Amino acid sequence: MTIIRRVLLAALIVAAGTLGADENDWTQSPWGPEDTLGAVNRLSPELVLEAAQLIRTGKTYSLGVETGADTPAFPPRYFSMNIVQPGDGTGATLGENQATGNDDMMVTWLGIGSQIDGLGHIGKNHVYYNGFHASDFVSPTGLTKFGTHELPPIVTRGVLLDMTRHYDMDPLPEGTAFNRKEIDAAAEAQGVELRAGDVVLFHTGWQALAESDPERFISGEPGLGLEGARYLAELGAVAIGADNWALEPIPHENPRLAFPVHVELLAKRGVYILENMNTAELAADEGWEFLFVLGTPKFVGAVQMVINPIAIR
Repeated sequence: MTIIRRVLLAALIVAAGTLGADENDWTQSPWGPEDTLGAVNRLSPELVLEAAQLIRTGKTYSLGVETGADTPAFPPRYFSMNIVQPGDGTGATLGENQATGNDDMMVTWLGIGSQIDGLGHIGKNHVYYNGFHASDFVSPTGLTKFGTHELPPIVTRGVLLDMTRHYDMDPLPEGTAFNRKEIDAAAEAQGVELRAGDVVLFHTGWQALAESDPERFISGEPGLGLEGARYLAELGAVAIGADNWALEPIPHENPRLAFPVHVELLAKRGVYILENMNTAELAADEGWEFLFVLGTPKFVGAVQMVINPIAIR
């Protein structure tokens, strides 16, 4: 533990009387002082076997969206691809068999399109999950802790809650916040129970605007409220996602706070966030429970990662 981290943790303990339990306890992981994985510690072979029993039809669903130069993203993020060694029908060939080919090079932010937010993405006053200070792990060439390459395969039960059905609106208006009351009502209406180890996804209808009205899409969104985030974390969710670009409602419930659900889930709870999930087909098929499968690309030291999770029913 670095000197800076010790000082920060000591200061938090001394200030406990004025900060309150929430501000003091979140810097200590239930999985120990060196833990960097957070809620995925709840995964197990037993959960995989249980989730596999949900497969009835064999139908698979791509939960990732197509990502390209026109993908709306939180500024200043962007995507750019260049094709090198272009196979345009001219130029030299290789070998007697006249092999030709193409290659590609991308210059892109990894927090664009469908993505997983790692625990090094958002902190509170430069302190991140399990009390690690930015100085402990942030490097210009990649994170030395919390890199998404360290994530194990996330294979577990997935649950989809269709909030468009609950509110009878599609899409939900920007700023709509759903919390425990709405979550429980939607789950009861769909006949599903939320359990420890789940990946919980929300369908809000917002993703449809990414193509039809990208300016509106990126300017706000409906999403999971702060009280709802705490509720799902306490239930033992491994990851929480939605068909929007930041999971939480924007404008925020409290305009004085900036991305409070991110701070709550990533920094304080170690729960991963899945953004821009393609939930429309799954919702249309009423796929409320499924086997969720995600293998994260092994880009060493990445803060976030572009992903394409798979749901299997």
